[in-house]
Amino acid sequence: MKAIAVNKKARHEYFIEETFEAGIELKGTEVKSIRGGKINLKDSFARVENGEVFVYGMHISPYEQGNRFNHDPTRQRKLLLRKEEIKKLIGATQQKGLSLIPTKLYFVRGLVKMEIALAKGKKLHDKRQDMAKKDAQRQIEKAFRERQKV
Repeated sequence: MKAIAVNKKARHEYFIEETFEAGIELKGTEVKSIRGGKINLKDSFARVENGEVFVYGMHISPYEQGNRFNHDPTRQRKLLLRKEEIKKLIGATQQKGLSLIPTKLYFVRGLVKMEIALAKGKKLHDKRQDMAKKDAQRQIEKAFRERQKV
């Protein structure tokens, strides 16, 4: 399973509580653009409306050979989930105040799938703490590699 697009900003901005795999309702030219890697998840988010889940802000560039069949790059797209999962998402977003954030886009047996996460926003001090941990880990690995050379 190779990721087509990864939302790195999501892990930096949010605490990931739980993830779900969802299918996406796409048009033909959108799938061709995704195969070409012309997609951006950076500012995207998902929302539950009338018992259905939609993703907003996901930018899929128009397909070059698509001419009049091309689509709007930032249109809302329906996510395909089971009813039990949608009910769980409704409860989590309304009761606990969590957000739905797309984290990854990938192909499974020729079908485009999206990993969405129930996430809680980080405060500034949490982000600084994570950056300090990553920096310390990087320094430890560097020192370990230097020791291995000797």
